Amino acid sequence: MWRALRGVGCGALRSYRGARGLRGSEVPPGRARSRTCATITMPEVNTDHLDEQQVQLLAEMCILIDENDKRIGADTKKNCHLNENIDKGLLHRAFSVFLFNTENKLLLQQRSNAKITFPDCFTNTCCSHPLSHPLELEENNAIGVRRAAQRRLKAELGIPMEQVTPEEISYLTRIHYKAKSDGIWGEHEIDYILFVQKDVTLNPDPNEIQSYCYVTQKELKQLLDKAAKNEVKITPWFKLIAETFLFKWWDNLSNLNKFVEHEKIHRM
Repeated sequence: MWRALRGVGCGALRSYRGARGLRGSEVPPGRARSRTCATITMPEVNTDHLDEQQVQLLAEMCILIDENDKRIGADTKKNCHLNENIDKGLLHRAFSVFLFNTENKLLLQQRSNAKITFPDCFTNTCCSHPLSHPLELEENNAIGVRRAAQRRLKAELGIPMEQVTPEEISYLTRIHYKAKSDGIWGEHEIDYILFVQKDVTLNPDPNEIQSYCYVTQKELKQLLDKAAKNEVKITPWFKLIAETFLFKWWDNLSNLNKFVEHEKIHRM
């Protein structure tokens, strides 16, 4: 995987080994613990063989929504990502961040092999979930989702929170997609698409990210070609976004307002 991405002209690629103390579960106080999912009987799944830090994150409370992105409750990250529950309709709120530097290059990451869903896959800058606590439940102009993005940029990539504030994160639109990672785990999300353009300091958590790289449009297209040939793996949401929207947005980083569609959910 490391050589595959480097082969698309990404000489700045860096790989990480070992682990740091930073936990992706660092959240503001007041996280809700209530579970509202009475219509679904939750399956029991053995997680003993999985990475300890990633298993701890499975206790985080995601925001349950209906297909119109209306909040209907909360449940654990574990329950939200089990295919057995997804097949019964369980749907949660998520976000995908696309961070560009001032040279208009996009920051990509390769998910660590410790990740429970889509390990080792290349993807956009940061992908995660707002949690069910007051700061991240606030829906006006997606401010709760943007706060969650700031939190996860710090947790995954080590970007100091003062370097990327929620106000600097642009919310464009939403996509609704479903994808299986393996026979047990998967994704079923309404995903908020968030853009940032800024030069930042990076210090990634190796438990989250095994490599990262800034790429040009040409380099990303080469990576997508490699993925199409099964030479590398990319996440399904990144593939959908890259093939459908990303390059026209990328061409208009200084004029993204014309692409804002806050009322629309793209079903993909």
